[in-house]
Amino acid sequence: MNRLVLLVAIFAVLAVVPLAVSSAFWLNAIMLALFSALIGQAWNIAGGYAGQFSFGHALFFGVGAYGVAVLQVQLGVNPWLGLVAGGALGAGAGAGLGWLTFRYGLRGSYFALVTLAFAEVFRILANSVPWTGAGEGILIPLDARPAMLQFKALSGYYWLLLALTFACFLTVWRLGCSRLGAQMLAVRDNEDAASAVGVDAFSTKLKAMALSGLFMGLAGVFYAQRYLYLDPGLAFGPTQSVEALLVAIVGGIGTLFGPLLGAFALHLLGEVAQTALGDVPGANMVIYGTVLVVMVLFLPRGLAGLGHRLGRRTPGAGKRRRARDA
Repeated sequence: MNRLVLLVAIFAVLAVVPLAVSSAFWLNAIMLALFSALIGQAWNIAGGYAGQFSFGHALFFGVGAYGVAVLQVQLGVNPWLGLVAGGALGAGAGAGLGWLTFRYGLRGSYFALVTLAFAEVFRILANSVPWTGAGEGILIPLDARPAMLQFKALSGYYWLLLALTFACFLTVWRLGCSRLGAQMLAVRDNEDAASAVGVDAFSTKLKAMALSGLFMGLAGVFYAQRYLYLDPGLAFGPTQSVEALLVAIVGGIGTLFGPLLGAFALHLLGEVAQTALGDVPGANMVIYGTVLVVMVLFLPRGLAGLGHRLGRRTPGAGKRRRARDA
């Protein structure tokens, strides 16, 4: 319950940021970190809790983004309904990809490569089909009304993103207290042993992929409505997949607060690097790659694991643990 209280407190503080921050630059910077936290936590459900490392989560992101855009532009569907449809499409894509891969027993690097291949296949399809705008992309008409899921003020997008991110983190908290979450962890740690004690590994992994795809699809919907333009490279390219995986690894795979820590740490590092290096092409990717190598070598449990380790070394921590155990 303490983790839930802390989670609610953090998001309550984040909710008042637009009222306290007048700078559009900083508000947008915090939004970008929240967006990274959302896709990082979405990846974390499948990769961190269920142990299914995906390199192609952009597939679910792109399906959600193109879903709302095509429904709105081509069919005139209200984008609020498109938000639901985008989440459902992301969940369906996650379940469908999971069914195809887990049915044939693909694990580890084979699973990761298949997810990457599917994202690339969808990028090529989106680049070829006329109703997605093909290579030119698709432009969503500007209609800055809340009824159309668009806002005149940046704060409107901020609160929408905050609500989606909170829903994702709340779902992960609930997983940590549920039987499904325990089954995911069992499958992650040892799938064969989990199956031997009665865990339906196929069903568990399928549910993890569907949940992960749901929130990745919702992130795609937000992106489409925020920037009002999509092309296949933006929607299905490797950027979203890499960012989601990197945020979770830096923050701490399989933890509740890890993706939030990783997102803000990476974006803070990005701002510092941009200030120091200017607009050097590819500088961010070099820095992110270096950070990834350092984290894997020296902090495999991420920033959340580092915080836990420091907490255990705090003076008086041993006495508190002994008192709690007693």
